[in-house]
Amino acid sequence: MGRSRFSLRLSVSAVKFSSSGAIMVSVQNILPVLCFIGGFLLAWAILRWRKHETEAAFTALSAEALARNNQAFLDLARGALLQTQEAARGDLELRRQAVADLVTPVRASLERVDSRIQELERARAGAYAGLQEQVRSLIETQSQLRAETGKLVTALRTPGTRGRWGEIQLRQVAEMAGMLEYCDFVSQTTVGPEDARLRPDLVVRLPAGKTIVVDVKTPLDGYLAALEASDEATRKARLADHARQVRSHLTSLGRKSYWEQFDHAPEFAVLFLPGECFFSAALESDPSLIEFGVAQNIILATPTTLIALLRAVAYGWRQEKLAQNAAEISALGKELYKRLSDMSDHWSRVGKSLDRAVEAYNSAVGSLESRVLVSARRFAELKTTPLGVAIGELEPVERNTREIQGDAEKQ
Repeated sequence: MGRSRFSLRLSVSAVKFSSSGAIMVSVQNILPVLCFIGGFLLAWAILRWRKHETEAAFTALSAEALARNNQAFLDLARGALLQTQEAARGDLELRRQAVADLVTPVRASLERVDSRIQELERARAGAYAGLQEQVRSLIETQSQLRAETGKLVTALRTPGTRGRWGEIQLRQVAEMAGMLEYCDFVSQTTVGPEDARLRPDLVVRLPAGKTIVVDVKTPLDGYLAALEASDEATRKARLADHARQVRSHLTSLGRKSYWEQFDHAPEFAVLFLPGECFFSAALESDPSLIEFGVAQNIILATPTTLIALLRAVAYGWRQEKLAQNAAEISALGKELYKRLSDMSDHWSRVGKSLDRAVEAYNSAVGSLESRVLVSARRFAELKTTPLGVAIGELEPVERNTREIQGDAEKQ
C-alpha cells in the first residue's frame, strides 16, 4: 500500500516535470498569438471607446439637429397653423354668415309658425269655451224641449187641441201647395139639413165648379201610447189600437157621404192625417187600410200626398186661368181688329179728301195761270211794273196720297 503511494507520487512528479517543459515550449509558441490577441483586444477596446465617444458625439449632434429641426418644424407648423387658423377663421365667418343667411328665413318662418300656433291655440281655447257654452245651451234647450214636448203630448191628448192642430197642419199644407193663390178653400163649412149637419174641415174648389171635401182626423191616443211603451209587445198592441182608430175614422167618414152633400163633387172624400208617422204606423199594423178606405170612397192622405193633390188642383186652376185669358185675348183681338178696320176707313176718307183738295188746287192753279197771270205779265212787257218785281210761275202739285192696302183691294 505504501509502495503504491510512493510510486504514484513519483509518477506524478515525473508528469509535472515533463509538463513544465512542455508548457515552456508551448508558451514560446503561443506568445505571438497572445500578443496578437492582446493587440486585437486593445484595438477593439480602443475602437469600443471611440465608438462610445462617436456615438455620444453623434447622439449629441443628432439631438441638436433634431432639436433644431423640431424647432424649425414647430415654427413652420406654427406659421402654417396661424395661416390655416386665419383662413379657417375667415372661412368660418363666411360659413357662419351663409348659415345665418340660410337660417334667418327659417327662423322667421318658425317665428311666424309659432305665432300662428299661439293664435290657433288662443282661438282653440276660445272655440272650446264657446263650444262648452253651446253644449251647455244645447243641454238647456234639450231640457226645455223635453219639457215642452211633454206639454205638447199632454195637450195632444185633448181631442179639441188635436183637432185644432190638425186644422193648422191642413192650412199649412194648403199654403205650401200654393192653394191660397190659385184656388179658394173654405175651412169649417157646414152643410146638410139641421138634423144631420155635416162640417168638413176643408172644401177645395176646383175649376168648372167642382169641389173636393177634406176631413182632418188626428188619432193620437194609440200612437202616443205606443211611443211610451216599454217593450215590443206593448208597442205592437198600441199600434194595433192606433190602426183600429184610423179604420174607425174611415168607416165613420164613409158614412157621412160628403159627395152627396156638394154639387159637382167627385164620389170620394179625403181623410187627412197630419203626419207621415201616423199613416206609416197604422199601415205597419194594418196594411189593408188603403184598400179599405178606397172601398169606403175615402182616400187616406198625408201632408206629402195632399200637397201633391193640391198642386195638381193648382195646376188645373192655372190652366183654367190660361183658358180664360185666351178667351179674353180672343175677344180683345176681335174688338181691336174691328177698331182698326174703322180707323182704316177714316184714313181712307182722309186720303180721298186730300186727293180732291189737290185736284181742286191744280184746277185753280191752271185757271190762274191761263186766265189771270198771262194778262198780268203783260204789264212787265209794257214797262209799267216796279223794278225787281216779277210774278213767279205756279207749279201744280203732282203728288198723290197713298191708298191703304185694304181699301185698294176693296176697289
